[in-house]
Amino acid sequence: MIDFQPTDDQLAILETVDRFMARRLPPEEQRRRDLGHIPPYDLLPEMGELGLLGLPFPEAYGGLAQDWQTVALVQERMGLRGRMAASILNRVLGFGGMSLMEYGSQAQREAFLPGLIEGRLLFALALTEPDVGSDAAGVKLRAERTANGWRINGRKTWISDAEGASHLVTVARTDPDSARHAGISALLVPTDAPGLTLTPIAKVGNNCMPSFEVLYEDVEVSEDALMGMEGQGFAAMSTTLKYGRGGLAASCVGAAQRAVDLAVEHAKERVQFGRPIGAFQAVQHRLADMQMRVDQARFCCWHLAWLIAHGKPCGREASQAKIVASEALQYATHHGMQILASAGYAEESEMARLWRDARLFSFGEGANEIQRTLVAKGMGL
Repeated sequence: MIDFQPTDDQLAILETVDRFMARRLPPEEQRRRDLGHIPPYDLLPEMGELGLLGLPFPEAYGGLAQDWQTVALVQERMGLRGRMAASILNRVLGFGGMSLMEYGSQAQREAFLPGLIEGRLLFALALTEPDVGSDAAGVKLRAERTANGWRINGRKTWISDAEGASHLVTVARTDPDSARHAGISALLVPTDAPGLTLTPIAKVGNNCMPSFEVLYEDVEVSEDALMGMEGQGFAAMSTTLKYGRGGLAASCVGAAQRAVDLAVEHAKERVQFGRPIGAFQAVQHRLADMQMRVDQARFCCWHLAWLIAHGKPCGREASQAKIVASEALQYATHHGMQILASAGYAEESEMARLWRDARLFSFGEGANEIQRTLVAKGMGL
């Protein structure tokens, strides 16, 4: 039997998260950042000082050596208190630190992991291209060998944090004659490299997670920019998918719980026909369904975190958690908007922000249609 009861150490870490979020990202500050499209990069050094960016990493690099169950609890709590912070935490851990731990060289870990843990550095994953989304093996951006390393040409799009990042984990085709999954490599490209052009993309939501189109024109990097083995980049990055999907799922659970809490609060306060609307069975059942979806997603995420923490295979469970959590968030915000009605539709409404931001997550981090195919494959189909 799996014991999901948080330990005293985990509860102490969650209290640290609560204090940090209350002080640095209260609701009015989140609203200000959202309206101003202000990313939370300035919070990274303090998150590093509190140890939050180093949770799963070895103490030798400045980390706290916590298991992934602790990480998932923190990701969920940050999603509850303010998902913009959970979002940047997830990218530091998944796109940065765990990439280094899983397929970076020892020299790369020593050079970059302490800076990520301290909040001085930030990696962005440059994978998606104009014609390459769910079909990640169709990468066209080219990296050709030079006398001193690699020359990169091509285009990436929808690259989160590209302008705020110190480096782009760039997925490139290094052997154009190889089959689709073969011949793909990962290269660590500094964002100040000559030949890089970043163009911001206007979006519907997630305003504190800026996205960019990135043009590579004869961008040159040294040989030591290669992460992992040449031609094995696709397989290497596949080892980190459970971290990215798990982090997204856990923070979606937290945000979904926030939507439920806002709806319950409104249902208790809003009076119609002489009594609070929460006294009407139709509203009660809607709220009950919202909470059940969130609880189901929560246990999927906790189970995934337990599997990661114990080194168990969990590809299918990572896809399941991502699907269930992202769709629970969309369900909770959709019905939360209905309960709040015009109060939810106001521009300053927190529910409105959760609702529009939630739409990304059923196709971001791998479309849920692809995730369902992976679940089916995990079932032997």
